[in-house]
Amino acid sequence: MPDSRTEKAKRTIVITGGSDGMGRALALERASRGDRVVAVGSTRARGERLAADAAGAGLGHLVEFVAADLGTAAGNRAVVDHVGDRCPEGIDALVMGANRPFPRRTETADGLESTFALYYLSRYLLGHGLLPALERRPSPVIVNVAGVGATAGEIHWDDLQLRRRYGTVAAQLQAGRANDLLGVAMAERYGDRVPYVLFHPGFTRSGRAAAEHLRPAARFVIRTLTVLAARPVERAVAPVHGFIESPPRVPLSAVDRGRALPPDLKTLDPAAARRLDGVTARLVAGLAAQGPPDGG
Repeated sequence: MPDSRTEKAKRTIVITGGSDGMGRALALERASRGDRVVAVGSTRARGERLAADAAGAGLGHLVEFVAADLGTAAGNRAVVDHVGDRCPEGIDALVMGANRPFPRRTETADGLESTFALYYLSRYLLGHGLLPALERRPSPVIVNVAGVGATAGEIHWDDLQLRRRYGTVAAQLQAGRANDLLGVAMAERYGDRVPYVLFHPGFTRSGRAAAEHLRPAARFVIRTLTVLAARPVERAVAPVHGFIESPPRVPLSAVDRGRALPPDLKTLDPAAARRLDGVTARLVAGLAAQGPPDGG
């Protein structure tokens, strides 16, 4: 039998939120199927546990953990640069799942509301930044794990940073609707070369990271509901394996817990998607112009 360490990986997969919950389950399963995985996360301790578990299963050579602050533009640029250096042959899939709720309004080093920055802007930056790497592969795909199919929430066009009306739920819903529009805009521009999948896994036992930043009472409620009603992570991520192994043939797919959604869903409005794309492009240009906060 050939040594598995000498065998070429089938695919190269980049997963954000890759060291906990759904991302961790996906990373380990993809490695077990022979794929090379770059798992991006914010906590080194979780990354070390992921690496140790992969090594214990004989998969250590296929799983790499990259620590990054995806709430900042610099953190996302660092991931793009790292993947470009380490994966010159390109990547086959980008699966974006990093997110966490913030009980109080906080700002990133870039001066942006943290939910907006991590849950939405990071996915904009990584999707655009890793597009050349995806285009080098024969059957690439982007999978944005968010809340497509939900219609609650809105884009606060006059207050994207929620300075006047912040709430944990409002911030999560706004970022979820922004991700819907991100998928529409990306698919409209690049979907013929890199199909885009918006995927809502439903309420999932996604690990402790999602709840650890909430107030104690909210953590208790979430963890109780998780025990009673949440889907196991293996079941929740099962469709993602299909997207990776057989990317859709259409530019945009929207799937809510296994159900394909119609393209005319009100939260997938092309005009709103173009508007948000323009607003975000100007925001990103402004961040680039101002440089790092310390002027370096």
